[in-house]
Amino acid sequence: MGKNKKVSNQGKLVIFSAPSGAGKTTIVRQLLTEISKLEFSVSVASRPKRPNEIDGKAYYFIPVDEFKQKIEDDEFLEWEEVYENNYYGTLKSEVERIWAKGNSVIFDVDVVGGLNIKKYYGDRALAIFVMPPSVEELEKRLRNRSTESEMDLKRRIEKARHEMTFAPEFDKIVFNDNLEKAVNEAKELVEKLIII
Repeated sequence: MGKNKKVSNQGKLVIFSAPSGAGKTTIVRQLLTEISKLEFSVSVASRPKRPNEIDGKAYYFIPVDEFKQKIEDDEFLEWEEVYENNYYGTLKSEVERIWAKGNSVIFDVDVVGGLNIKKYYGDRALAIFVMPPSVEELEKRLRNRSTESEMDLKRRIEKARHEMTFAPEFDKIVFNDNLEKAVNEAKELVEKLIII
């Protein structure tokens, strides 16, 4: 009798992916305040920390050499070199840490990373693509951030165009033309998965 375990909520993952500026981070933050059994998976990044970022909050910032060593040691669930020597990844230990607490994991990752996590965990994961209203609106949002040079901005827009072609590979697409509506739709999808 001691071997029977409740499995409905165990080891669930929710993956949010989108082009930069589509609103996925805002949606994820909102869900974290509304659903107590969700915990954010902090990714690892080799890029420099931006002025408004705190190490260990959105990312664990580590040097490129250390990142490459972790790749070699097979410590990542997924990783990607987004730009030259600019790596992002998810540590397997981060997922295990969250599951050990009895929580479900929520990811805010790029499109390739999201699909890789989905492939790894299959039905235990729900992959949601946040679709911006248009590339033009996306560019406007990124310009309003004022965190990038013109060259970086152009690179992000091109990357966004490419990433949007992967939307059909996700389990669900949430259109973010109205933030409140997008959050409510995302919350409904997540609650169905983790059965609160």
